[in-house]
Amino acid sequence: MRLYLLQLALMGSGSPVPGYLIQTDDGTNILVDTGYPRSMVGAHRQPGATGPRIEEEDFVVNRLASVGVAPEDITYLVCTHFDVDHAGSHDAFPDAEMVVQREHYAVAREHPRFAGTRERWDRPGARLRLVDGDTELVPGVELIESGGHVPGHQAVLVRLPETGPVLLAIDAINSASQLDPDTRSIGPYDMDEAGVRASTRKLTDLAKREGVTLIVHGHDAQQWPTLKHAPEWYE
Repeated sequence: MRLYLLQLALMGSGSPVPGYLIQTDDGTNILVDTGYPRSMVGAHRQPGATGPRIEEEDFVVNRLASVGVAPEDITYLVCTHFDVDHAGSHDAFPDAEMVVQREHYAVAREHPRFAGTRERWDRPGARLRLVDGDTELVPGVELIESGGHVPGHQAVLVRLPETGPVLLAIDAINSASQLDPDTRSIGPYDMDEAGVRASTRKLTDLAKREGVTLIVHGHDAQQWPTLKHAPEWYE
């Protein structure tokens, strides 16, 4: 099993917008999140632009191509949540089965926060699997319900043979400075403070219990440069 970390954008602060590719022993490709829409590539060069820096190589399809994977090779697209920096290019993978928490899907279909990406994932013919709570997707890959940032947010636990268990915390824990559930900061896009703190505690407890060797934080400008990025991998 391999885990690739995909840089899909950088914010002005240096905070990454990551996606993840998990390749199982039997050749199944699992993509976690897709970053911003293709239309935003290069937009940071426009006069007065203040948005994320997205180069051509950062577009999720091109990041996957760098490790020999095409959109049609993706079996599962894990939708951690439908914010635009996580779900902006879901429509580039029409053959993949999208896996999302039932609670999040129900909220996102109605809440205006997710209207900008809705056509990317709520489209006719989309293959969809709704899950309820913590779920084993395939052996070695577990989806961990971790709401608070948004209802039905999910993190991902990947059990690698050499590295050991790796927790992709996504937006439940954006940076290493937020590991303490009682004192961590609450961001402007976190919808439920109590839920954020409960999920932080759940994930840090899980990390201790399962012997997690690496927590990849969702948008950590200090951690990101220290990690292996595709085409390198963890195994």
